[in-house]
Amino acid sequence: MPFVEHLTELRTRLLVSFVTIFVIFIAVFNYSEYLFKILVLPMEESLVFKMQMPFISFVPKTTSAVKLVFLEPAEAFWMHLKLSMLASIVLALPVLFSQLWLFISPGLLPKEKKYVLPFIFSATILFMCGAFFCFIIVLPFALGFLLTYKTEHLTPMISVGHYVDFTMKFILAFGIIFEMPIIIIILTRLGIVTPVFLKKYRKHAIVMAFIIAGVVTPTPDAFNQTLMAVPMIVLYEIGIFVSKFFIKKPEENETKDVVKSETKSEGGGSEK
Repeated sequence: MPFVEHLTELRTRLLVSFVTIFVIFIAVFNYSEYLFKILVLPMEESLVFKMQMPFISFVPKTTSAVKLVFLEPAEAFWMHLKLSMLASIVLALPVLFSQLWLFISPGLLPKEKKYVLPFIFSATILFMCGAFFCFIIVLPFALGFLLTYKTEHLTPMISVGHYVDFTMKFILAFGIIFEMPIIIIILTRLGIVTPVFLKKYRKHAIVMAFIIAGVVTPTPDAFNQTLMAVPMIVLYEIGIFVSKFFIKKPEENETKDVVKSETKSEGGGSEK
């Protein structure tokens, strides 16, 4: 496909994605107040694990709850916009992943295109798992630690804009990090990495996980860095295990070369 057609295809996929997000955003904005009440749960309530149904529940914190404030006239309004945009992106994930797949699928073999539905389904589920893990496990621990760390002589006064930015960055970062097994599978199918290669550089990957976690997390403390680095290392190990089933066999490379040469020869014949 010529370069100009690639740009046209990219523009079409981006346009479909933006229109989808915009339509969902209009519908979600009416419910932004309900979304905000859910978003403040990790700060106002504690997560409790039980040995009976429903096993997990939120209970109000015994310590005095922190009240959010807004420091600028438009801060509360912008908070609702940001929150609605985040929810719109999450709800539009199946469409976004399908557009990504449609953009890269022309370069794949017919037998590789059968992975379209598993790709969209698994990518959406993994992102949701990352966001849910962050909201249920990471945020309550992170907020509990940060709001009580050497604050005997301090009174927290958090603006609603900063709180939403903090939680949104955490949720998005964990959603993207949980896509690591799919990224590893794609790189394996493309022949860029192999399970042996991934095992060989495992120690380097662990160091990189802590470096990336230090850069991505909104706060520079080691606690939040560890909360993100540990899941990344676990996902890296899952990626190594799963990638064993997606190694490209030598005959597949030969088939791809034959298809390319036939396509090239047909193109040359038509020009004549």
